[in-house]
Amino acid sequence: MIEARVDRTRLTLFGPEGARAYPLPQREHSAWLDLFRHIAADFGTRLPRAREPWATAAREPAIRPLLTEPVAPGIRDGYGDPAVLRTPEGWHLVVTSNDAPDAFPLLFSPDLEHWEHRGFVFPEGRTPAWALTGEGEADFWAPELHRVGEAYWLVFTARNHARELCIGLARAPSPDGPFVADSEPLLTGGTIDAHLCVRGPDEVLLFWKEDRNAVWPRLLATRLHADPGLADRLFDDGADRRTTHLCASLWRWAATATPMEQFFALQPLIESVVARYDSVRARLGDHPDVVAAMCTPVLARRLAPDGRALLGEPRTVLVNDLAWEGHLIEGNWVTAQAGRYWLFYAGNDFSTPDYGIGVAVADDPLGPYAKQTEPLLRTTADWWGPGHPSVAPGPDGAPHLFFHAFKPGTGGYKVFRALLTAKLRFEGERVRLAER
Repeated sequence: MIEARVDRTRLTLFGPEGARAYPLPQREHSAWLDLFRHIAADFGTRLPRAREPWATAAREPAIRPLLTEPVAPGIRDGYGDPAVLRTPEGWHLVVTSNDAPDAFPLLFSPDLEHWEHRGFVFPEGRTPAWALTGEGEADFWAPELHRVGEAYWLVFTARNHARELCIGLARAPSPDGPFVADSEPLLTGGTIDAHLCVRGPDEVLLFWKEDRNAVWPRLLATRLHADPGLADRLFDDGADRRTTHLCASLWRWAATATPMEQFFALQPLIESVVARYDSVRARLGDHPDVVAAMCTPVLARRLAPDGRALLGEPRTVLVNDLAWEGHLIEGNWVTAQAGRYWLFYAGNDFSTPDYGIGVAVADDPLGPYAKQTEPLLRTTADWWGPGHPSVAPGPDGAPHLFFHAFKPGTGGYKVFRALLTAKLRFEGERVRLAER
């Protein structure tokens, strides 16, 4: 057993090896990962995946880096969750900004070689009134830009003042803005990664992901704290048991922390579960609510022509049911290619090298979809954790995949992510990337 005691700046652990004290990282994810690396050495808990050596495949795709360094001071964390829109003028890019005071950097390139920062969707002081702001409080994630009729619609994720993740919509006369957000979000309560499938000016489908992967770790930590013996029933491995006891003990502090701090503190538990996902789910039979929360579906629903209301009932179009996906799928993007609809998505934990990009195909954008059983793209020697894809024509007019990835040996919330691209080849029931 490992017991944790947390004060304002310090974490003290008590175990068979004795007591050790560590500085409490609080809001820095990379510092939490380093902390758990030290704890693993001292107490035999699980080493974070982002701090492990990583072996890559012998055959790797032809990935082209586009943006590997910040191009403007306000772009603090790189180019996470990139959405690319091609217009006759060139390529427009909008990316995640997390808790930066200026939300959602806008960039433009005439050739995918030279990039210009053209401002922000919501400069400081112009964020939607319903959205929570502030360092360590706000989360502005996963924006997407699309042309709908004569206007440009931008969907995005932000927290409301109740700290719930919500999906909002803003409009502008040009891809550079100025953007005006609706007065209320389209969806509330743990919804992220909005995507618009535009089939015409009067037919727009909204796709999103239910963020239940933020729910089940909290539920499980609560049960583990109340019933320490549950850890031994869930795991056979000693390191995973010790990790589980550690996170259950930390939950007394984390339960009162911000949502992202909760994720940092519980990530070792998440990684232990994901490593033995099917086994743990089977052993959680007495906790059906935890098992149910491990399903993170992608849903879709029609938008009213003005984009201010949702029509009909939501439809589940995809769920995490492949081994490599682990406890989540997210970052969905639908594109029409070769007479069919292809849904690209990310799976597994974004902060680890296990994260990757999958794809499914259907004859209708609402499905049913058939997945490729193996990921389209996973960690390579040069880039870790590729994810959150978007699709747009490249310079040659052929479809290209645009996505983010970490530099090797890094990963986590507010850690720099580069923008990369690779050419897509659609072949009947499958799609693949060009190889080196």
